Order: sequence, then C-alpha cells, then structure tokens
Amino acid sequence: MSANRFAFFNGEFVPIEQAQVSVMTAALNYGLGVFEGIRAYWNADDAQLYVFHLREHMERLKRSCAIMFMELPYSVDDLCNLTIELLRREGFREDAYIRPLVFKSDHTIAVRLNNMTDAFALYAVPFGQYIPGSAVRACVSSWRRIEDNIMPSRAKVSGGYVNSALAKTEALLNGYDEAIVLGSDGQVSEASAANLYIVRHGALVTPPITSDILEGITRRVVAELAQAELGVQVIERPIDRTELYVAEEAFFCGTGAEVKPIIEIDRRPVGNGEVGSITARLVELYSTVVRGQAPTYRAWCTPVYAQQ
Repeated sequence: MSANRFAFFNGEFVPIEQAQVSVMTAALNYGLGVFEGIRAYWNADDAQLYVFHLREHMERLKRSCAIMFMELPYSVDDLCNLTIELLRREGFREDAYIRPLVFKSDHTIAVRLNNMTDAFALYAVPFGQYIPGSAVRACVSSWRRIEDNIMPSRAKVSGGYVNSALAKTEALLNGYDEAIVLGSDGQVSEASAANLYIVRHGALVTPPITSDILEGITRRVVAELAQAELGVQVIERPIDRTELYVAEEAFFCGTGAEVKPIIEIDRRPVGNGEVGSITARLVELYSTVVRGQAPTYRAWCTPVYAQQ
C-alpha cells in the first residue's frame, strides 16, 4: 500500500492510484518533462509541517518550463496553494518530499517540444535521508556532465537525469556513496544530483552557475548562512579536480542531499578524514533553519496546517 493517498492530476485532486499515464505518453518515451524536488519538515514542538523555500522552487519550475517550451495554466501562487492543499489532505506528521511534474502528455511518435500538450501532476511522499549516513565517500566519475548546449542542467529536465543515473550507478557499484562529475572542460561540476562545496584556506568554494550545474536553491541558502551566520567567505570559481584532494573540507548540498559531509574522495581522505568544523556547523544550522526553528529565517518556511 502506498504511503501517500492523493495526487493533483488532470486539474483535480484524485486518489494516487488514479494518477496514471499511458505507455504511449511522449514524456515516458522521450524524457520530455521538467520537475522539482521540494522538502517539507515536521516540527514536533510546533506541531507543524514546514515547506522549505516553496515559492523559490515553483519559480524555478517555471523557468524550466520556459526552456522546454512548456506552458502551465497555474501561476506560482497557484502552484504553492496546490502544494499546501495536497499536504493538508495527506496529513503528514513527518518529513515529506514533494514532486511537481510538467510533461508532454500526447500519445504520439514525435521527438519535438512544439505543438504538444502540456500536463501537470503533483504528489508527495514521506521522506527521510536521500544519501544515507552522516558522511559519505565519493569518487570522480568517468561520466562527464552534460553541457548547456546539449541538455541544460539549469533546467530540471527528466531526460537529463540519465546522466545523473549513470554517474551514481557507477559510484555505487564501485563501492562509493556518491559521484562527483566533471564538466567537458575537465573541471569540477557537481554531484549526480547535488551541488558541491569545498573549503580551501578557510573559505567556501563552489563552481559557478556557468559550470553546467543546477542553480541550486540549497546551494544559495548555504552561501547565505555561511556568510551571515558563520562569517565564512564564499567564492564562486572553477575548481580543478586535484583541488578535491587537497581541500580542507567538502560537502554536497541539495534539497534531497541537504548538507552532506564528504570525508573521502577517490580513496583520499578529505582533510583529516573526519567532518570538518565549518561543515559540521552548516549541517546543524541548516537542520535548524529548515524546521522553522530559526526566527531569522522563518520566512523561508511555509506552514501547512492552520495555526492553533
């Protein structure tokens, strides 16, 4: 039995079992869809479920649609309201993951984006850790990151995640927890489905948005928290592969990954092989912020249930 009960599908809320598509659907055959991954966090003290950066995710969904010749009949406000209503119907009292999906729904043999019908679906499921464990071991993948002129990484395109799946699978089969993918220029891009930070000379360093990465919302949150709360400098610049081997600290970040420390890369310890002090502070701070426990950043958290 499914852990979730409902979906928003074909313009209405339906039982999750009714949210189905044909095997002839263009999106299923050709990967013609865009999506978001959004987290909601349960705060037991407040008896409240908080959706983290809901509006920012829906704005990014709209940008992905623009890249992929997709039109939605819903505004960002509409999408946010639909999400809150879905979660209220589910009644989750635990952490959850929300998946809005826009896809080409025609039943046709046609590889194109224009003159096609766009559909929207939305569902949510209970969700814990995406990458298990308190820290991870990573490898540099033999697979290169797709380029913007091939498959735009700044859009969350369904078909583009084949690249991510190849890198992640290779890492897992080789005994690692996650992959680090290089761009076509040989410089560091990101993980299979997360952004990357390293610490060098006490500063946080991350590849720029022109390095074929997803313009991560968590990536931006980490930069803001590091500067405002920890007083740590944040630098966006290209990162060479061998910088990974001499970094003082490293971590992945993303909606799914959250802030996940890296303690080993290509069988080389990161720093002293333990979670570094900056990373540890960011892990703790991020966890506090997303659960609505930091008053300064409460505006980033959208409450689901009516306040008592």
